[in-house]
Amino acid sequence: MTDLTLYHNPRCSKSRGALEILEARGLTPTVVRYLDNPLDAAQLHSLLVKLDISPRQLLRTGEEEYKTLNLGDAGLSDEQLIGAMAAHPKLIERPILVAGDKAVIGRPPEKILEILP
Repeated sequence: MTDLTLYHNPRCSKSRGALEILEARGLTPTVVRYLDNPLDAAQLHSLLVKLDISPRQLLRTGEEEYKTLNLGDAGLSDEQLIGAMAAHPKLIERPILVAGDKAVIGRPPEKILEILP
C-alpha cells in the first residue's frame, strides 16, 4: 500500500471532505496540518513536482495576503511565489493528497480519488 499524506486544514470544508472520503475507504493518511507546521521552500518544490503544476497554480488568490503581497504581479519569479507560500502557508491551496510520487489538489474533494491506489 502506498503511503498517503494529506495536507489538511480542519477549518476547510473541502479538506474535511477529502479526509472523510479517505476514512470511508478505510484509509488512514498521515495528516499534516500545514498551517501549524508550515512547509519550507524545499518541501514546496517537492510538492509542486508531484502535483506537476507551477507555483502560481498552488496559490489561493482570494486570501488577503495575496493582495497585500502583490502576488498577482506576473513579474514575480517562481522562487518569490514559493517564498511567499513558505512564509504565509494560508496561501497554499488545499487539501492536497500525496500518494507516492503523485499528488492532487482535492478541489472538489472527490478529485483525490484520481490518485488513490
